Amino acid sequence: MFGFISASWKELDKGQQDRYSGVYCGICREIKTRASHTARMGLSYDMAFLALLLMSLYEPEETAGPLRCATHPLRRLDWVDNECVCYAADMNVALSYYNLMDDWQDDGKRAAKIMADAIGKSLPDIRARYPRQCGAIENCIAQLSAMEKENCSNPDEPAACFGRLMGELLTYREDMWAPTLRLMGFHLGRFIYLADAAVDYRRDKRKGKYNPYLAMGSEEDWPRWEEYLVLDMGRCTDAYEKLPLVQDKALLDNILYSGVWVNFRGKGAKAREET
Repeated sequence: MFGFISASWKELDKGQQDRYSGVYCGICREIKTRASHTARMGLSYDMAFLALLLMSLYEPEETAGPLRCATHPLRRLDWVDNECVCYAADMNVALSYYNLMDDWQDDGKRAAKIMADAIGKSLPDIRARYPRQCGAIENCIAQLSAMEKENCSNPDEPAACFGRLMGELLTYREDMWAPTLRLMGFHLGRFIYLADAAVDYRRDKRKGKYNPYLAMGSEEDWPRWEEYLVLDMGRCTDAYEKLPLVQDKALLDNILYSGVWVNFRGKGAKAREET
């Protein structure tokens, strides 16, 4: 359900590309340290956005260094690390675990259960550190599963459910910025859910799987679906602009004002070509 909240790479300058890659590599490095090598397979650039947003808001002290890994064995890559990168790593692991368990419980995917068992060893520590966020992930996935089984015909209900999840993930601390981060995350989560539903429409129809647009009896209507997304992203960015962000603001702007649309339209075009 992720993969939409990433940068438009071609619009970044070299410094921004290096910064973005450094945060991504830092999250990957922390996932290996805090969970396992296997857990890194679920790494998403969406978590780099989460880390960058919180880093820009709270400006924690950073460490950095070069790294050579199995994915890039021939050259060293620079990584960035701080408390927000560690938080994004933990959230990535938790999301991966609960999503895999959902695939196992709903679809009986044996590979998902094997992967979840490998990742799950680190979950008790993550739950202990972030009980609110892990509880929100678990509750959201359970609620979405129930809505799918009921063939919920109102897309706003599952979209709002996922929005509440994202609101809790963006809320790193219960402080003065928490209401704004929750509001931003709520609309960002709605955007992700509805974008994913649009991209998966033809595949879900072919396979007879739940899709909120199919459940409501909607024909394929990309202009209308994009109108829904524009509304939610507009509300997301309204909240975003209320945060006192300076560090990495241009990179975050690229993601929210350009990258999300490049990804949505690119995934949509690919989905239409494949079916």
